[in-house]
Amino acid sequence: MNNLLRSLFLLFPALMTAQMTFVKDSITSDPVSFATISFGDGRGTFAGAEGEFNFSKDKYEDIDSLFISAIGYRDIGFATDELPKVIILAPEASQLSEVILTAEKRGKFKKRKLKPTTHTDYFSCWLPTVESEVAVFFQRQDGKSSKIAKLLLPINAEEEYRKKGNMKFSTLFRIQFYTNENGLPGKAIKYGDIVFNVTQDNDEIYELDLEKFNVFIPKDGIYASLQVLGYADPDGKLIQTKKYNEIKTRRGITKVSTTFRPLLPFTDELAGQKTFVRRVFFNSKKWQVFDRTYNENSKLIQSGQNNYGMGALLHVYQE
Repeated sequence: MNNLLRSLFLLFPALMTAQMTFVKDSITSDPVSFATISFGDGRGTFAGAEGEFNFSKDKYEDIDSLFISAIGYRDIGFATDELPKVIILAPEASQLSEVILTAEKRGKFKKRKLKPTTHTDYFSCWLPTVESEVAVFFQRQDGKSSKIAKLLLPINAEEEYRKKGNMKFSTLFRIQFYTNENGLPGKAIKYGDIVFNVTQDNDEIYELDLEKFNVFIPKDGIYASLQVLGYADPDGKLIQTKKYNEIKTRRGITKVSTTFRPLLPFTDELAGQKTFVRRVFFNSKKWQVFDRTYNENSKLIQSGQNNYGMGALLHVYQE
């Protein structure tokens, strides 16, 4: 009995410092799914589908404040010592009414496939992390009303490098869309949560069906972005784990963002610059073209592999 009491006493502080918090809408009280949780040090994580995230001072000893954000809501911050169990996000006044891009078409259409570009070269791939978001630009076809029915996403599950029984993974991704503002991704276009799971059984091209979301391309074009949320459990639920590693060096502890499988093949086979990136916990979330102005030391950029070959199946309506 004494040993049991001693064990409970030792565990008590850890239990007190761990907390599950939920992010909710101030008007509907619905969960704000996959909200961004920034630690203010260039690192962060995401809430799950029910708006839940776990914060523990034992896990994040040096974090004293959190900043919570989501598309269409005002950002809010808290000291970790005063973190409530429920966080309420208020809608951003400027985004209370969604941008209407075009009326839905109901006539005849032709299917137009924009072929994706992929490969299996491990060393010519982007290693996705939760801090990075990759966007690709799409235009209307022939100036006609065009709907994105599917996204064709090149992935590299490293099948040829895997040993039998190893390197299994289950990764949750999110797709988001943005308007075109002077050649860069601009305002977010809300289509609901477009989230999907990729495992080691998927390889080369992942076909994501968007038919029900009615994603029409505006006259100025649209950006489709791909972002890692983290690893998922067998039920496809986001696992609440640290998204970076801490490595001891002579200069102290260095934080390195965790990379997630599958890898994203980048290519030098596409003409022009169609790919843009941003680090969601750095540089005020600013988008940058993926070229030497982004990172002149990037081996992908140095070798000319500066485009992610995302493809699409379009429905081009006949007017």
